[in-house]
Amino acid sequence: MPATRTLLPFAMTVAGIAIFSAMDAVMKGAALAAGVYTAVFLRNSFGAAMMAPVWLAAGKPLAGRAALRVHIQRAVVTSGMALLFFYGITVLPLAEAIAISFIAPLIALYFAALLLGERIQPSAVIASLLGIAGVLVIGAGRMQSGALSDEALSGIAAILVSAVLYALNLVLQRKQALLSSPIEIALVQNLFMAMILALAAPWWLNWPAWPGLVQIALAALLACAALLILSWAYARAEAQALVPIEYTGFLWAMLFGWWLYDEAVGAATVLGAALIVVGCSIAMRRQNPQLGLAP
Repeated sequence: MPATRTLLPFAMTVAGIAIFSAMDAVMKGAALAAGVYTAVFLRNSFGAAMMAPVWLAAGKPLAGRAALRVHIQRAVVTSGMALLFFYGITVLPLAEAIAISFIAPLIALYFAALLLGERIQPSAVIASLLGIAGVLVIGAGRMQSGALSDEALSGIAAILVSAVLYALNLVLQRKQALLSSPIEIALVQNLFMAMILALAAPWWLNWPAWPGLVQIALAALLACAALLILSWAYARAEAQALVPIEYTGFLWAMLFGWWLYDEAVGAATVLGAALIVVGCSIAMRRQNPQLGLAP
């Protein structure tokens, strides 16, 4: 196989993670301007509208009734996950929030054992302890700098709960990928999330000004593009080879946070992120290479 074809999935994964990180940065601005609920609800609504023509052009692929239950389960989980995560990034620096969220694959190992009957290796316990240590280091760094306010604590708690939901989402994503095409998944997840979130629209929706709508539409476009790019890459290379590239999201978050929001990243955040990444690397290599970070 030519080297360019071998390297292309890796290059596409780097691009996909960069685009997802840009989406997070855009959504932070949209959530600060329009509110977290409005930004998430409209992003998924716009995302469904953008994916509908792609789905039609692909021949309207549908996996049938067998996939419907998994689609609904994942949409419910990701609705709560998204609201908590995007709240977290409105009160925490992007890089710090992303670093804490990296603990999700470690939690996913335990969900996989509970829901899929997979065996937890001793290395997974060590990996989990490293992940917890990483989160504690980040929190200790905030405490030492005097920046551990009630708002910061609520942000950290929101990111941690979001990571638990994301871990469950990873397990459901594996089931979903076995039943449905990437185009169907991208359409249905956006559509079902929008339908679930619409239930609260009479009370929580605050229609944003034109600049906010543009931001949200851009975030939806970036999310759809990144999802399709990563789905293409994961179909052409082993997950265990691509997962380490996903941690470049921390570097992109540092860049976008500094560039757009003037956010500085302290040594404690970098050290905490390193501990979490090492823990994830141990767990993924020895336990379950199929669990990735792709949204």
